[in-house]
Amino acid sequence: MTTVAGRPAAGPAGSIAARLERLPHSRWHVKVRCLIGAVTFFEAFDQLMAASALPVLVRDWHLTTGQATFAVTAGSIGMLLGALAAGSLGDRIGRVRTVALGVAVTALASLAVALAHGIETFALFRFVQGLGIGGVVPVAATYINEIARSDRRGRFVLLYEMIFPAGLAAASLVAVWVVPHLGWRAMFVIGALPALLAAVLPRQVAESPRWLLARGRTAEAEEVLARIEAEVTRATAAPLPEPATATPATPDEVGQGRVRELFQGRYLRRTVVVSGLWFVAYYVNHGISTWLPSLYTKNFGLDLTTALVYTLLSNVTGLLGTLVVALVIDRVGRRPAMVAAFGGTALALATLALAGAVSGAQVAVFASGTTFFVYAINAGLYLYSPELYPTRNRAKGAAFGGLWNRAGVILGPIVVGTILGAGGSLTLVFTQLACLAAVGAVIALFAVETKGKTLEQLNA
Repeated sequence: MTTVAGRPAAGPAGSIAARLERLPHSRWHVKVRCLIGAVTFFEAFDQLMAASALPVLVRDWHLTTGQATFAVTAGSIGMLLGALAAGSLGDRIGRVRTVALGVAVTALASLAVALAHGIETFALFRFVQGLGIGGVVPVAATYINEIARSDRRGRFVLLYEMIFPAGLAAASLVAVWVVPHLGWRAMFVIGALPALLAAVLPRQVAESPRWLLARGRTAEAEEVLARIEAEVTRATAAPLPEPATATPATPDEVGQGRVRELFQGRYLRRTVVVSGLWFVAYYVNHGISTWLPSLYTKNFGLDLTTALVYTLLSNVTGLLGTLVVALVIDRVGRRPAMVAAFGGTALALATLALAGAVSGAQVAVFASGTTFFVYAINAGLYLYSPELYPTRNRAKGAAFGGLWNRAGVILGPIVVGTILGAGGSLTLVFTQLACLAAVGAVIALFAVETKGKTLEQLNA
C-alpha cells in the first residue's frame, strides 16, 4: 500500500475514522486537550461564581429566599437554552467555531454581571452568561470524543473532563480570598478573561475531521487530518502504524441530522436513558452545591471564609472522584461505573439525612462524600452522551442531554430553596436528594454499554 506523509492512500482502510483510531498519543493531543480544557475550566469557574457571591448578595441587597433562588436559576435557564441552540450550531457550523462563540458570550456577559447594581440586572446578565456556558461544555465534550481512540476514549475524555471540577474548585478557592477582600464583583471580572481564548481557539485547534466528513467536506477532512498526522509524526519521531480495517460508514453518519432522529429507532432508548441520568445527576449536584455556602452561614452561623473553605473541600473531593472514574472506566465499563456512583451518592446523602445534619462540619464531610460520586457521574455523562449518537447528530444528542442537565440544575435549587423557605428541615432536603440518586442508579441499569467500541461501531 502506498503512503503519503505517513498515512495510507485513499481506500476503505484509509478512512477518516480508522486513521484517527491509529494515532498514538502525542503532543498534538496534549495541545488540543489543554486549549479546549482551558475553555472548559473557565466555563466551570463562571458557572459556580453565583453560588460564591450569593451570601454577600443576600446580605447587601437584602434578598429574600425567592430572590436568591431567582438569582441562581437565571443563569441555569440560560444554560438550558444555550445547550439547545449549541447542539444545532455544533452540527451545522462546526465544533470549534461553536465553542469559540460560546466562550465569547460567556466572557463578555461575566463583565456585564460585574457592573450589575440590582438583582434584576444581575439575573439578566447571568442569563446571557448561561447561554454561553450551556453551549460550550457539551459541544467541547463532543469534539474531544471525536478525536479520541476507542480503546482509551474513557480515560482520554475523563482526564480532560477533570478540568471542569478543577474549575469549580478554583472558583471556590479564589472566592475564599477574593470575595471577602475585593468583593463579589471582582470574581466576575476574573470570569471575563476567557475572551482571549475565543480569538485563539479557531487558529490553534483543527476542526473535527469526523464532522467535516459527515458534512460532505471530504477534501477538507482529508487536508485537516493530513496536518494532524504530520504533527503527530513529528512529535513521536516515528512512522504511524497502519490503520485497522475501517467500519463502513452508515447513512446515520453522514448528511444533515434532525432532532427528531434522536427519538427514533434505537436512539429512542438511548435518549430516554441518558436524559434521565443527566436530570438526576445535576438535580442532586446543584440541589446541594448551590445552597452550601448559604447553609453554612445562615443555618450553622459560620463565617463567610469558613463557609467557602468547606465548599472548596467538596469541590476538591469531586475532583478526586473524577480522577478515580477516569482511571477505571475503560476497564469496568460505563454502565457499572454509573450504577456504582449513583449508589454511592444515594448512600452518602441518606447517611447525612439519618444523622440529622446537626453541624456545619458534619454537612461538609458528607457533602464532600456526595460530590466525590456525583462529579464522577457528571464527567462520565460528558463522555457517554456523545458516544450514543452518529456524527451528524452527535452535538445535538450531547446538547439534548445538556437540556435535561439544565432542567436538573434549575429544579434542584428551586426545590431545596422552597423547602428551606417554608421552614423545612435539612433532613427533608437530604432525604429527597438521596431518593432521587437511588432512582438514578436504577435508570443506569438500562444504559447501553459503549466500552471499547469506535463511534462508528456504536452507530453501525
